[in-house]
Amino acid sequence: MSLRKILTAAVAAAAGLALAVAPTVSDATTGNGAPNGPHYNLNIIGVENPKSASMDGSNRHTIFVPLQGNCRINLAEGAYNVADGNCFDGDGANFTLPDPDPDGDGVTAYSVYARALGTPGGSAKVTTCFDENGETYCSTEVLMLVRSKGKSTFQNVSKELLSLCLDTNGDGTCDTREFLFDRDLADYFWSYDNSGLRLAQLRFYEVPTDVGTTP
Repeated sequence: MSLRKILTAAVAAAAGLALAVAPTVSDATTGNGAPNGPHYNLNIIGVENPKSASMDGSNRHTIFVPLQGNCRINLAEGAYNVADGNCFDGDGANFTLPDPDPDGDGVTAYSVYARALGTPGGSAKVTTCFDENGETYCSTEVLMLVRSKGKSTFQNVSKELLSLCLDTNGDGTCDTREFLFDRDLADYFWSYDNSGLRLAQLRFYEVPTDVGTTP
């Protein structure tokens, strides 16, 4: 947990405040698996030919990634924004999003829903990772997006994309759960490993998901 979160929890405890746990996301009612209501939309588009144009417009909602291969989507804390939508320029794409668990209680302040679109047959694996002190650490929980035939529906992927389940003792089993931006000095990113998926659509809703603080 970051120093900011520790201080926040300490102040609340000293004041004798009861930290209310937000309810979990209710069942989707839109018919496509996602909740009703306003949301931020992010499209991750797989293309065969590398992009060379600068894609750092503040109003952009798209990130271009290789149709085959790996892309690093760097994550920073802030308002939803594609700071760099080109994953072909050597240092990956850049996306900012709010701290998902500012209270450190395991209940996210917002939720992420995802679905695979485009030509049937493509898939992508997304892993949440961070770099710290020259080492890279990745969650043991991997989001698998598969474009099957027929209607594609959203799934709640908040656990996979907003938290990391870490194997800290090297025994092959996750033993610690952390959330994005818990570590002040870490550089967080999504490792996007594409196998022909043309479009991954992510939606960020201002509704909570109870991910929990344990594996």
